[in-house]
Amino acid sequence: MGSEERQHSMAYAYAGVAVLFWATSASAFKLSLRHVGVLPLLLSASVTSTAIFFFYLAASGKWRLLRAFTKRDYLWSAGLGLLNPFLYYLILFKAYSLLPAQEAQPINFVWPLTLVLLSIPLLGQHIRFASILAILLSFSGVVVIATHPSRPADILDFRFSSGTGVLLALGSTVIWALFWIYNTRDRRDAAVRLAVNFLFASAYILVAMLVFSRTQMVHWKGLLGGVYIGAFEMGVTFLCWLKALKTAKTTAHVVNLIYLVPFLSLIVIRLVVGEDILPSTIVGLVLIVAGIVLQKVLDA
Repeated sequence: MGSEERQHSMAYAYAGVAVLFWATSASAFKLSLRHVGVLPLLLSASVTSTAIFFFYLAASGKWRLLRAFTKRDYLWSAGLGLLNPFLYYLILFKAYSLLPAQEAQPINFVWPLTLVLLSIPLLGQHIRFASILAILLSFSGVVVIATHPSRPADILDFRFSSGTGVLLALGSTVIWALFWIYNTRDRRDAAVRLAVNFLFASAYILVAMLVFSRTQMVHWKGLLGGVYIGAFEMGVTFLCWLKALKTAKTTAHVVNLIYLVPFLSLIVIRLVVGEDILPSTIVGLVLIVAGIVLQKVLDA
C-alpha cells in the first residue's frame, strides 16, 4: 500500500471513529439526564473536553501557538465559546430532557440547512428555488418526527411530544450554524481555538451553575455521563474529525460518512435507551437526510 493509499485509509479510520462515537451521543445525553441536571452535566462535559484539548496541545507541540494569541483573539474565542459549547449544548440538553432521544437527535441533524438559510443574510449568499425545495423536504421530515403520525392526515393535527422541546432542538441548530459561520472567519489552528473556546465556555457554565442551580450532590452516573460526553461527543471525537478532514484527499471523501450518524444513533437508542423506534421517526429521518443530500448536490 502506497503512502497516498495509507493516508486515504487513515482519513476514513479517523472519520469512522468519529461517526461511531457521535452515534452514541444521543443515548449518552438521554441516560445522563436521568441522573443529573442540564448545567452540571454540561459543566462536567465541558471541563473534560477542555482538559483533552489542552493535553493534545501539549502532546502535539501546539501549545506554543497560544503565545501568538492577541487580546482580540481571546475576545473572539470568548464569543465563540459562548455559542459553542455553552449555548448550543445548554439548549440541546434541555431539548433532550423534554423529548425522546429518537426525536431530538434527527431534528438537531437539520443544522446544515439552517446553515444555508443563515448564510443568506450573514454571508450574502443567494438561494435557488431548488434549494428551497430541499429545505422544505427536510423540514417536512422534522414535522413527521415531531408529530409521529400513525397516518398521513394526523400530521395536520400538530400533536407534539413537547412543542417546547421541538423548538429547542430546532433552536440548537441555529446556534450551531451561527458558530460555524463565524468560525469560517477564524484562521487560527482548529485544535487551539477549540481549546480556548471550551476554556471560556467552562467558565460561563460554572458561573451559570453558581447563579441558577441549587447546591446538591451530583449522582456519580450523571458525572460519569458528563465525562463520557466531554470525551466522546466533544473532545476526542472533534480531534478525530479534524484529523480526518486534514488527511483526506478531499473532504467529500469523509464528510458523507456523517449521514450514517442519525441512522446508527437510532440503533443505539433502541438498544441502550430502550425506546421503541417509531416508523414515523425512520420516515422523517429519511426525508431530512434526503433534503440535506439534495442541497449538497445542488451546491456541487
